[in-house]
Amino acid sequence: MDYFGSGRVKLALIFLTLTANFQAPEAYRLECYCDGHCPEGTKNGSCTIYTQGGMCWTHVEEVLNEATHKVELEYTYGCSEEDKALLTCKSHLLEHKVPQNIECCRNEPYCNKPLKPKMASPQDVEEAVYRDYTSLVVFIAALLMCSALSLGLSLLYYRRRRKRLETSEDESFLPTGVKSLQELMDCSITSGSGSGFPKMVQRTVARQVELKCPIGKGRYGEVYKATLNCDYVACKVFYTTEEASWSRETEIYQTNLLRHDHILGFIAADIRGTGGWTQLLLITTYQENGSLYDYLTNNTLDEDQAVEMALSASSGICHLHTEILGKQAKPAIAHRDIKSKNILVKRDGTCCIADFGLAVRFNKTTNQIDIGPHNTRVGTVRYMAPEVLDETLKTENFNSYCQADMYSFGLVLWEITSRIVRDGVADPYRIPYHDAVGNDPSFDQMKKVVCISQIRPEIPKEWEKHETTMSLVRIFRELWSHNPSSRLTALRVKKSLTKLENDVVAKRYNQTENV
Repeated sequence: MDYFGSGRVKLALIFLTLTANFQAPEAYRLECYCDGHCPEGTKNGSCTIYTQGGMCWTHVEEVLNEATHKVELEYTYGCSEEDKALLTCKSHLLEHKVPQNIECCRNEPYCNKPLKPKMASPQDVEEAVYRDYTSLVVFIAALLMCSALSLGLSLLYYRRRRKRLETSEDESFLPTGVKSLQELMDCSITSGSGSGFPKMVQRTVARQVELKCPIGKGRYGEVYKATLNCDYVACKVFYTTEEASWSRETEIYQTNLLRHDHILGFIAADIRGTGGWTQLLLITTYQENGSLYDYLTNNTLDEDQAVEMALSASSGICHLHTEILGKQAKPAIAHRDIKSKNILVKRDGTCCIADFGLAVRFNKTTNQIDIGPHNTRVGTVRYMAPEVLDETLKTENFNSYCQADMYSFGLVLWEITSRIVRDGVADPYRIPYHDAVGNDPSFDQMKKVVCISQIRPEIPKEWEKHETTMSLVRIFRELWSHNPSSRLTALRVKKSLTKLENDVVAKRYNQTENV
């Protein structure tokens, strides 16, 4: 018994000695400066890396100053853990439509704060790619040696499959100057995200789109919920008699730098058909909430929602109306058919502008207005501005089209305001001028109401009792002014609604604090 007892004591002493002499390695930790790209839950100023492969970085990008309409450099700072650092720090090797660059470091805390990366020229990118080429070749060679058999079989299968696809499906570019239906039948159009013309050749999209169910119908065709590569999309199918509208809307969507959070995302356009029928397809992102008209018909709004919807819609219109100068230029665009049915509600409750079949573009360099194959009497009669109804619109002045857009947007703001819950009650949804004309008014009827009688939608007295609704009322009253030159611009409306949104947030915060 004594022998075994003393043995246990010795083992315990050895264990304690080893434990005391063992020191856990110190955890890795590197502080980085962050501004504009800090992780969730942290404020601007500092972020921390806990893996040795992580990086601090400084990113620079050219952005448009909406106030001055000039391109300026915008710097953001942040950090990336090991799993993301490689892709982040090598992103400057890719070609970007907007000039940008990134520089990384990890030699000391806050090492990225003094970094000022310069815009990389195409030559710089080529040299950087060449420097990385050697290590990449070594890695690929080792990988090929380990998996030569499986890779060879995969390549053989891929080549055979590709040959079958090439014989059964057309490859297509977006040809310059192609306008007619017959020309486009020989060369179907596909495109990218709406920010410009695509660089890569794609298979015709029409063969990959599967229409599911109709979700809307308009004067030019029907809109379907569809699938493309297992993702839901919206597919607008134009009537064959509306080839000009399809071609025009496709052309507008492919305008350089049109892409924006509050402009409906464009995916592609194509033509499909057999001997008996032809479909003109325009494919966009799918917005499950539908149009603003549908949303307001079925839902009421609180003040926050209403202001957010109004602000996001005005931001989209402001982006359309704004000309962007520089190498990647964007012409100013007027919509010409602003209404609640042409504004869609996104999943996050914000709005985006859709339907550009009637849009006009202005080329400041040539001082020419690209009006498309339509006359001045276009759009939805109920939302037409007085100068369109009485045919006094100055067609040679692009600003006149923007002013007409703002009149129409004033009616949309009235619709949004009418659905705000005030004192627990909201007005039923009604379309503008519901009490002055019928459901399908004629051009002359609207001209009599808007131009001759100068009637505008009713503003109930209850709206004036609430600060937020009264602020909205002041905005849309100026927008539906009979005099086009006295209407607010899209930029002015955007700024006013931004201030109103800040006031609403501050008001809600104060109410919470008081509780």
